[in-house]
Amino acid sequence: MAALFYLAPAALLLIGMMGYPLYQLVQISLYEYGQAQASGGVPVVFLGADNYLTLLGDGQFWTILVQTCVFAAVCVVGSLAVGIALAVLATRISPLPRLLLFLAAIGAWATPAMAGSTVWLFLFDQDFGLVNEVLTGVGIDGAAGFSWTYDKFVAFGLVAAEVIWCSFPFVLVTTYAGLTGIPSEMVEAAALDGASAWRTARSVLLPMLRPVLVIATIQSIIWDFKIFTQIYVMTNGGGVAGQNMVLNVYAYQSAFAGSNYGLGSAIGVVMTVLLILITLAYLRAQRKDEANA
Repeated sequence: MAALFYLAPAALLLIGMMGYPLYQLVQISLYEYGQAQASGGVPVVFLGADNYLTLLGDGQFWTILVQTCVFAAVCVVGSLAVGIALAVLATRISPLPRLLLFLAAIGAWATPAMAGSTVWLFLFDQDFGLVNEVLTGVGIDGAAGFSWTYDKFVAFGLVAAEVIWCSFPFVLVTTYAGLTGIPSEMVEAAALDGASAWRTARSVLLPMLRPVLVIATIQSIIWDFKIFTQIYVMTNGGGVAGQNMVLNVYAYQSAFAGSNYGLGSAIGVVMTVLLILITLAYLRAQRKDEANA
């Protein structure tokens, strides 16, 4: 009871900061609400579930939903793989290289999404980019003048690489903290019992790192599922003919470019529900794994 008492102020603050905006988002999604209604020139009209029915009946929405899920999954897996690998490396190198590694990672983490996306665009520019210059210099055919943002999958790959670059430091720092918190005696005992490095990692390190990895994974899912800036900046608003749209960009285009705030809010509500469901499913799967371990 005392713990709940101490948590109450933070809970009230979170409810005020997140509950009311979510309430407004749901409320707007139930109305015909565009620029005319926002300016007060036309009264709002209650539509009920019409915005959601329009959204669910739109083939483009389902295409973008699949693209968003696949893109987010690639980014999450990539961020976890790079972050965990570098965290393990950091535990095995001397202090100076470790310091340089963390400084470089924190520099990438601290870079604003807009600035980072712009720098990557400069690096991969088809006419003046350093990457094309280097590839041409080593004799790779077709590298000169190659556009990294024209093809749908190449553009998604480029944006995913940038997202992983700015996301893996969180996984690196979190995993490294978890690894350094594991008593060395446990690893030594496993080695004395004849366990291989893989068996030690799977049976000793991974179970102890599970809480840390759960946090890192959930954070990565939330961040990568709602990507906006990187896609919008690097593909110039969603790619050629909107081929690189994700849900957040689709919501922005619907709400502001299409002046349909009600439909844009409906997309936001669907995204929120999907994130909650994905997070709950992941937590449930983790609990099952712990129960079976």
